[in-house]
Amino acid sequence: MSPGGRIGQFTQATWRTVTQQRASQELQALLDAAVDAIVVIDHLGSIQSFNRAAERIFGYQDEEVIGRNVRVLMPEEDADTHDDHLARFAASRVPHIIGKGREVKAKRKGGTEFPALLSVGAVPGAEPPRFVGFLQDVSERHRSDAESHRLQERLMHVSRLATVGEMASGIAHELNQPLAAIATYAHACDRLLGAPNPQIEEVQDALRQIADQAVRAGDIIRKLRTLARTEETSRAPCDVNEVIGELTELIRSDARSHGVEYRHELTPDLPRVVLDKSQIQQVVMNLVRNALEALALAQLDVAEILIRTVCTPEGNVQISVCDNGPGVDARIVQRIFDPFCSTKPTGTGLGLPISRTIVRTHGGALDYQPNAPAGACFVVSLPSTRADQT
Repeated sequence: MSPGGRIGQFTQATWRTVTQQRASQELQALLDAAVDAIVVIDHLGSIQSFNRAAERIFGYQDEEVIGRNVRVLMPEEDADTHDDHLARFAASRVPHIIGKGREVKAKRKGGTEFPALLSVGAVPGAEPPRFVGFLQDVSERHRSDAESHRLQERLMHVSRLATVGEMASGIAHELNQPLAAIATYAHACDRLLGAPNPQIEEVQDALRQIADQAVRAGDIIRKLRTLARTEETSRAPCDVNEVIGELTELIRSDARSHGVEYRHELTPDLPRVVLDKSQIQQVVMNLVRNALEALALAQLDVAEILIRTVCTPEGNVQISVCDNGPGVDARIVQRIFDPFCSTKPTGTGLGLPISRTIVRTHGGALDYQPNAPAGACFVVSLPSTRADQT
C-alpha cells in the first residue's frame, strides 16, 4: 500500500474517532440538559450512564453508581422484581414494562424513598440489550395533591356545618314538640300521684309517653350530629334508598317548620352504589336547603319538595330533588355551579359547587333541569355496581 493510502486510512480513522467523540459529547450534553433523571443500564442491570438530573434527584455522583447494579436506586422489595423483568426480556424479547409509564418507589443515596414516574425503553439494535430509564420525582405533586385533598375535606365539613346551622331553627321548632309533650306528661304524673287514690295504670301510660317522646327527641339530635360530624372518607356498597331514608326525619322536620310538604318516591330494589354515605347525604341536604329557601320566596298555597330515586336504562342510580317553586333564573342557569354564584343575600355560593365536586369524585354527575310544570329539579347520577359489571 502506498504511503498516500495509509495516510488516507489514518485520516479517515482519526476523523471517525473525532466524530464519535463529538457525537458522544453532544449526547452527554443533551442528557445533562434534561430535567428528568436518565439512567442507562445493560442487560444485567449495571448502570452505564447517569445524567445530571439523576445526580440531583438521587444524590449520587455518576462515578459513585457507574458500574453498580441499578438495584441501588430501588427499595429492596422492588429490586428482585426488576431483576425478573430483565431476565424475562432477555429470554423472550417480549416487553412487559418497556414503553409503559408507571409510578414506582425510588430510593435516594441516604435511603429515603420517594414516589417517581418511570418509563423504560430498549435501545434499538443493541445486543446484548440495553435499556434507558426516564424518571421524574413526583414527591411535590403528591404533597400538593394531599394538601388539596385536606383543604377539600375541610371545605366540605364547613359546608356541612353551614347546612346544619341553616336547619337549626327548624330543628329547634321540631324538638319543642316532644319536649313540650314530656313536660305535659310529667305534670300529669305529678297530678295523678297526688290524688287520694292514684290510678297507677294512668301514671304508667304517661311515663311510657314520656319515654317515647324522649326517644323521638334524641333520635332527631342523633341524626343531626351524624350529619355534622367529621368522618374519615369511607366508601362501601350502599342502598341509596336507605341513605335517603336516614334523612327523612331531618328533612320532614325542616320542611314542616317552613310550611313545606315533603314527599319521596323511592324505587325499590335499586342496584347498590359504592359511595361515602355522609358525603352523599350532605349533597342531598344541600339541595333540600336550596329548595326550601327558593320556596320561601315563592308565596305558594301548597309548597312541596319531592325526592325521587330511579334506575336508568344504563343501570345508574339517580336521585332527584325537585320543588314547585320559581325555578332558577334563566340569567344565571349557566353559572349556578360556579363558585360564589348565589342569588341569596347572605349566601356563599359554595353549596352547589361543593355538591358537584362530591358527586364527581364518586364518578357521577350533578345537573339542573327545570321542573314541570314549575320549579327546579337537581339530579344526582351515580354509577352502580351493576353498571360497572356491564
